[in-house]
Amino acid sequence: MLPVDARLHSAAEFAAVVRTGRRAGTRRLVVHLLPTGQPKPPRAGFVVSAKVGNSVVRHRITRRLRPLVREQLLTLAPGMDLVIRALPTAADASSAELGEDLRSGLAAAVRKAGRSASAPGRSVPPAGGRS
Repeated sequence: MLPVDARLHSAAEFAAVVRTGRRAGTRRLVVHLLPTGQPKPPRAGFVVSAKVGNSVVRHRITRRLRPLVREQLLTLAPGMDLVIRALPTAADASSAELGEDLRSGLAAAVRKAGRSASAPGRSVPPAGGRS
């Protein structure tokens, strides 16, 4: 389990990260990263839809991802929210393959988040509406 303060809880939190965060995809995962600007510890959440497999498969993927994400949260700056979305190809992946995809996807999302934060004239729209 992730500690309570390291988890996204509400559907609104998940939606904000997925809608306005930076996205990076790999073969098995899509990583969404949103810098919130708040001095809270980094938080994470998982999305594993029924397209990935039945409940046994979905829970297996989540159990494999949890310790991998726990390690990666230690490397993130405070105020980062992270959503990991599993793709159907994750069903047949080993933990090592999921870890490799997580690291590369997270690195790409961090690069994109840093690039957009430093680009003049570009801003992330507010989570509550469209701009």
